[in-house]
Amino acid sequence: MTSEERATWVRLSAVLELLPAALDSQLRRDADLTYFDYYLLAMLSETSERTLRMSALAHRTNATLPRLSHVVRRLEERGLVTRSQCLEDGRATNARLTDAGWEALVAAAPGHVTTVRHHVVDALTPGQLHTLGEIADQLLRRLDPQGRMTVPPDPAVAAAEAS
Repeated sequence: MTSEERATWVRLSAVLELLPAALDSQLRRDADLTYFDYYLLAMLSETSERTLRMSALAHRTNATLPRLSHVVRRLEERGLVTRSQCLEDGRATNARLTDAGWEALVAAAPGHVTTVRHHVVDALTPGQLHTLGEIADQLLRRLDPQGRMTVPPDPAVAAAEAS
């Protein structure tokens, strides 16, 4: 690497390390959710009937099935998610966001959005934010060529997060 490439990589690595911790800290403090909990609930909220096969949810959250199963079990104990046998394939299990899970997600969204705005959106000019979006798209084309983690946002979730 050139010295500029190295310096850029080191700064990006620092952001990749610090940003998830900041998001996780706020969600734990204000909503009793981890960032991964929140992300999982959000992915379920953006699907038809707020339900996904566990394998599809694992793809969308970039989680291993054992990790996902552990987190879903914890969320199930809190009444935020339920699991059931998949009707189309009896060997598969579905995860479904409950009404309580939706309410928890909606309640957590304003604080999460404020934190994202503080650490990312408001730190950049509109032009920089646009460029960041282009950079993220370019990186995702390499890292996630099947587009498993790039699900279009649900307008209802966007409205809840905006409030």
